[in-house]
Amino acid sequence: MLIAATGLRTGMIIEFNKELYRVLNVNHVTPGNWRGMVQTKLKNIKTDSNMENRFRPEDKVERVSFDEKEMEYLYKEDDHYVFMDTETYEQFIIGEDMVGDEIKYIVPNSKISISFYEGKPISVELPLTVDLEVVETEPNLKTATITNTTKPAKLETGLVVQVPPFIDVGTRIKVDTSEGKYIERVQTKK
Repeated sequence: MLIAATGLRTGMIIEFNKELYRVLNVNHVTPGNWRGMVQTKLKNIKTDSNMENRFRPEDKVERVSFDEKEMEYLYKEDDHYVFMDTETYEQFIIGEDMVGDEIKYIVPNSKISISFYEGKPISVELPLTVDLEVVETEPNLKTATITNTTKPAKLETGLVVQVPPFIDVGTRIKVDTSEGKYIERVQTKK
């Protein structure tokens, strides 16, 4: 399916120069009097090499169609991760290079979407938000209220995000996976 270069988004798989690439970064640039462009960072699916490319806004890019499956993350073993198809219970081993920084948002038994092309996993799609537990942060201040001040908090996956001062160890928070930012405190079920 052809899409305009301005429709490119991080995580998409495209065919460019007869090879498959995962879009790692997209930046729409409009430098002064010049024409706008779409600056991209692409990762070759086969060779794992990165490249940068500029597209004109009117350029058309081939978005690759692929199969998407819901998978459950099981565990890490050496430099790869083991996922299980939630329908067939078939297990897939996915390299650390493909999962990348997305692993900071994934805990064991969480379900995520993985894209397959010709039977091989090619990309990991995170949900828009995830709930993670704070395991390390500065002590809660009794007088703290919602303000513009924040403090760093280490989450159960190792990810560090800035949180309001009233967040304490053991609190579950909602995190935006596209920007790695705190959204809100998650209400615990009683």
